[in-house]
Amino acid sequence: MANILILDDDFEICETMESLITRLTHTCDHAHTLDVGLKLARKNLYDVVFLDVRLPDGNGLDILPDLMALPEPPEVIILTGQGDPDGAELAIKGGVWDYLLKPSSVREISLTLGRALKYHEEKAGKAAIESLDLSKVVGHSTSMQASFKLLAQAARSDSNVLITGETGTGKELFASTIHANSKRRGGRFVVVDCAGLAESLVESTLFGHRKGAFTSALADRTGLVKLADGGTLFLDEVGELPLSIQKTFLRVLQERTFRPVGDTRELTSDFRLVAATNRDLDKMVEKGEFRSDLLFRIKTMRIHLPPLAARPDDIRGLAEFRVKRLCEKYGMEEKSFGSDFFSTLRSYSWPGNVRELFNILERAVIASGNEKTLYTMHLSRTLRIQVAKSQIKRMTGAEVTEEGGSEADRGVRKIGQEIFEDIFDRELPSLREFKGVAEKVYLGELIRQCGGQLPRILEVSQLSRSHFYSLLKKYDLSL
Repeated sequence: MANILILDDDFEICETMESLITRLTHTCDHAHTLDVGLKLARKNLYDVVFLDVRLPDGNGLDILPDLMALPEPPEVIILTGQGDPDGAELAIKGGVWDYLLKPSSVREISLTLGRALKYHEEKAGKAAIESLDLSKVVGHSTSMQASFKLLAQAARSDSNVLITGETGTGKELFASTIHANSKRRGGRFVVVDCAGLAESLVESTLFGHRKGAFTSALADRTGLVKLADGGTLFLDEVGELPLSIQKTFLRVLQERTFRPVGDTRELTSDFRLVAATNRDLDKMVEKGEFRSDLLFRIKTMRIHLPPLAARPDDIRGLAEFRVKRLCEKYGMEEKSFGSDFFSTLRSYSWPGNVRELFNILERAVIASGNEKTLYTMHLSRTLRIQVAKSQIKRMTGAEVTEEGGSEADRGVRKIGQEIFEDIFDRELPSLREFKGVAEKVYLGELIRQCGGQLPRILEVSQLSRSHFYSLLKKYDLSL
């Protein structure tokens, strides 16, 4: 007997589905909103969830990451009257079992439910796998937890894996973690930087060459494909692999044999392929820039890493992890963090993702020297200015640019790390609004520049203690 949840705002549909499920000797709950349904899913253990797309409080597809991140995630069957092929694609990518259109026949629903339950039973009955070694990767957000589940599947198998994501999201780290948790961990993890391969030397780099095969071939050379024998071959930025070599590499993937340049013998290599790219390979295939048959081969499993801006809940954990490692590297005592440090990091857009975060943190650690606490003031000036500008824009609706104003205004505009530049050349808010914004930004910068030290704050601002605390309360700020 299985436990089923129906999440649909159509009362009649819920009653009909509940009647069908009960006749099949399963237990059933129902909910009519995402909020109630998600609370039920977190409280109870469900084998299958029937999920409608359009609900009063949002799109059902939006809670898929939350359902997939549950300790024992259910199989999800989308049941909707919206015949939307793009919605179906999103649902399948989100990990659903099936996508059915209302009205579906009783037979169709019963068959789909039966197959989903059988799969769920088999999956639950598998022996527990050894704990993954995730010591080098950090992520507690629902999107990263979903990626970790795929990582675990990839580590258990020997299938080809394609990792996608923006530059700096940690694709190579994810690939090496898959290798470190796989049965090939005793072999080499060989990295091929496809973007850095000179087209004239691609075959020699990948497959090796024999002495005298070409002018500069002064000795035999073992190629990267052979070095990965028994281990993992990681093709970084596989979208940059020249078309001229893609057909040759496809044969290597199929046959696991290759011929070094200048050699008549064929060699073998038993490697596991993991590839990564920040490009849309499907669009490249449409444009004739990437072979479709090669894409099919390399994406047996696909793992997408979300950008850092889409998982702000991970920023604190990543920062603590990185700063601890940096303190060990530079022989410093472990550092703590000021109250404003993480709120500033969360307010930044992170176009360079985790790589940019780690670089900025290293600069901050170096800038702090022997100080025991990291404050926002230790972060790069460029980051602090952008964060401040975005805060001003949110509060006033005005865009702030880098252009300067008159000399008379220049002293005022330096307050808040130049975030008021150009404000006098635009349509002004009311004086009261402007005063409020200026006061709040001044206080924020005052706290940052004084490192949260009250005596220094009162000395610089010439405010009384009581006046300062009343302003903190007024603008919901804290030391």
